[in-house]
Amino acid sequence: MGAATGLFRIETAGAGFYEERGTQNRVSRLRRSDGFIVKSALKFLQLAAAAAVVTLASPAWATTDIMWWHAMSGELGRQLEKLAADFNASQSEYRIVPSYKGNYTETVMAAIFAFRSRSQPAIVQVNEIATATMMAARGAIYPVFELMRDESEAFSPAAYLPAVAGYYADVAGNMLSFPFNASTPILYYNKNLFRAAGLDPEIAPKTWAEVGAAAKRLRASGAVCGFTTSWPSWINVENFSAYHNLPISTKANGFDGLDAVLTFNNPVMVRHIAQLAEWQTTKVFDYSGRATTAEPRFQNGECGIFIGSSATRADIKANSKFEVGYGMLPYWPDVAGAPQNTIIGGATLWVLRNRPRAEYKGVAKFFGFLSKPEIQAAWHQNTGYLPITRAAFDLTRAQGFYDRNPGTAISIEQITLKPPTENSRGLRLGSFVLIRDVIDDELEQAISGKKSAQAALDSAVERGNRLLRQFERANPDR
Repeated sequence: MGAATGLFRIETAGAGFYEERGTQNRVSRLRRSDGFIVKSALKFLQLAAAAAVVTLASPAWATTDIMWWHAMSGELGRQLEKLAADFNASQSEYRIVPSYKGNYTETVMAAIFAFRSRSQPAIVQVNEIATATMMAARGAIYPVFELMRDESEAFSPAAYLPAVAGYYADVAGNMLSFPFNASTPILYYNKNLFRAAGLDPEIAPKTWAEVGAAAKRLRASGAVCGFTTSWPSWINVENFSAYHNLPISTKANGFDGLDAVLTFNNPVMVRHIAQLAEWQTTKVFDYSGRATTAEPRFQNGECGIFIGSSATRADIKANSKFEVGYGMLPYWPDVAGAPQNTIIGGATLWVLRNRPRAEYKGVAKFFGFLSKPEIQAAWHQNTGYLPITRAAFDLTRAQGFYDRNPGTAISIEQITLKPPTENSRGLRLGSFVLIRDVIDDELEQAISGKKSAQAALDSAVERGNRLLRQFERANPDR
């Protein structure tokens, strides 16, 4: 996911290069051809795959180390390291060695460039929107369904939540990577501010109209802002579209081919962004920036309502000095079929080729370990991420966790609200790391009143389609 405007950054997932300097008001961008970078990055991967060397087998008594490069810091990083330590303690043949490599973009690029020296890890954590990019690197990835089959480890996509498994599966239902940290956006609200505004603190607003009405009451009672959201594109375009059963693009949101065309500049989306822009003028809605920059505004009591990742629940509870309420993502009730189901964010684990055979046996066992209901249930409960399996969800419910912790089941209920459609299965669009930045750019133009909602969304679609065509040209054999 993109970083806040105003930072110097390079954003790529093997599919492009984006460098930005400046402030939120004045930004200069340097772009290199997306297709050039795709070809260059994938060339290393393909050359590395062709130049694999035979590695001598380790002595039978030795422990096989398996490198796992990841993008989790802080409390999430500690929970990840605990998973590795627990697996290592459960057997003596393999040792998972986690290594933090920075944010998602930095982690993926580190893995790509490691192929130059044949020092790539066996496992790398990659954010969900880079799935199409990873699939394009055929010679470099070891599909998880093949790995588990080759190593005779039990693995059935039917055991995983459909909204999670479907994001990382091919058209035949084969899972290409291992779902790890999956989240979805939910609504949080400050019960103390609700009481002060004369609102019922036990009832979360369900529709966008109800959110707007509650936010007006909050502003009238003295709140600095009524509501805000994090991750602008992920919440207000990607999940908004899925929840209203609207397409982001043709070709089943990219699942059916690289020649997909973005189409999210539809009347429902235009109306929604125009409404946010109108609310912005009185801070009923108050834009707080990209990525997670909105989260502290809710935690410190500025905004009465916040829409953000379900995985921020632990941080919100730890840092907020007020009673927190929870609700599902709002919807416009006059849209046929709404609410449908939301889609996931987060990341998945990809296995890279050209490591010693002994490592792959250990990776397969590690994935089997991560899939155990008790392991997944603990990860879900400790982090706020979704459980990836039905069994982990059932175990968590049987343990009484949802009863003791109101609001924690909302994310699962929301992504399983209805069976996914072509519009609510997820996204598989090339260069979407860059496209999401484009969408955020244009949303900022609309919300600030510099462009109409229609003009901003038309521009986002046009710019995004140029990136899709560059990615398509760079991958003619897919």
